[in-house]
Amino acid sequence: MKNLEKAFALFDAYNRNSPEHLIHEGTDYPVEYFYAVKLYEWVTKLAPDASEGLLLASRAQHIGRWEIARNSYPEGRVGYLKWRTDLSKFHASKAAEILGSVGYDSETIERVQQIIRKQGIKADPEIQTMENALCLVFLQYQYDNLIGKTSEEKMINILQKTWAKMSDPGRNMALSLHYSDEGKRLINMALNAG
Repeated sequence: MKNLEKAFALFDAYNRNSPEHLIHEGTDYPVEYFYAVKLYEWVTKLAPDASEGLLLASRAQHIGRWEIARNSYPEGRVGYLKWRTDLSKFHASKAAEILGSVGYDSETIERVQQIIRKQGIKADPEIQTMENALCLVFLQYQYDNLIGKTSEEKMINILQKTWAKMSDPGRNMALSLHYSDEGKRLINMALNAG
């Protein structure tokens, strides 16, 4: 078994400990395991010749996310940003620990951590690919569920921010996804606003 497969197996085993589950097409999945696999799938669609570092980062982007709860931080934007920063460091550290255990060199580990932390996003095509893939996972698997729980104004704002994070390849893929009628309506409003 190659290092890549060993790392994937360990990432997946870790993410299968996610206490939250979801049902997709009749199958029960631990949430973080499901999203890690879907993120990896989007990365490989967007970048069929993706580097090993990008593939590894895609499978470990949110590893163990449940271990740092959002409600352990203050409400509001400042608390949210601090939570996201701490999560990013945690994911990068956990990925490094696992990658080291299967024999990856420090250069590869550092690259994976850089992608997970999204350092230099605007100048780094691989990190932009990861951002596109993250947005596409949201749009494909979480967006329609969020509509019922969020005001129209806030949904439009979320969509506009999501769109701004993506580059053209991500946006083109996003436009090809299947959405509910309400999902389509909100996307049209968000993209045509202003």
